[in-house]
Amino acid sequence: MRIGLYPGTFDPITNGHIDIIRRACSLVDRLVIGVAINRDKGPLFNLEERVAMIRSEVASIAASTGTEIVAHPFENLLIDCARDVGANVIIRGLRAVADFEYEFQMVGMNRSLDNNIETVFLMADAKNQAIASKLVKEICRLNGDVSKFVPTSVKSALESRLRG
Repeated sequence: MRIGLYPGTFDPITNGHIDIIRRACSLVDRLVIGVAINRDKGPLFNLEERVAMIRSEVASIAASTGTEIVAHPFENLLIDCARDVGANVIIRGLRAVADFEYEFQMVGMNRSLDNNIETVFLMADAKNQAIASKLVKEICRLNGDVSKFVPTSVKSALESRLRG
C-alpha cells in the first residue's frame, strides 16, 4: 500500500490545499493529512477546528477517488510523523521559487534522517499559486472577499472568527 503524508498547519485549509490533496490521491492509496500543532505560529483556529474543516472538505474527494484520506495531528519531527503513519512518501505543494528553496533544504535534512522516505513536489495549479492561508486571513480581516480562495464553509468560519 502506498501511503502519503501531506503536512501543514492548514490554518485554514484553502482551495490550494484541496487541489494538492485531490492530485496527491492519484499517487497514493492512503493520504494522511498531517495537521501540525505549531504553537509558535499561533493559529487562528484550534487543532480540533482545523481537523474538522479538513475532514469536511476531503470527504467528497475520498469518495470520488477511492483514496482513504485521514487527518492526523502531529507535533513531532515531520520524518517521525511519516514513520508513525507508515508513509513512504511526503507530499509537498509548491507555489513559487521561494517555496522550493525552503523545501529543498527540508528534503536534504529529512533524507539524512531517513533516506527511505521520498518527497514529492506538486506544483500548485496556476489559479492557486497566490493563495496562502496567512494572506487569506488578512484579506478576510480587512473585509475582503475570500470566496475565490477557500471553500464556502471555511469562508463562513473565517468571517465568523475575524469579523464577529
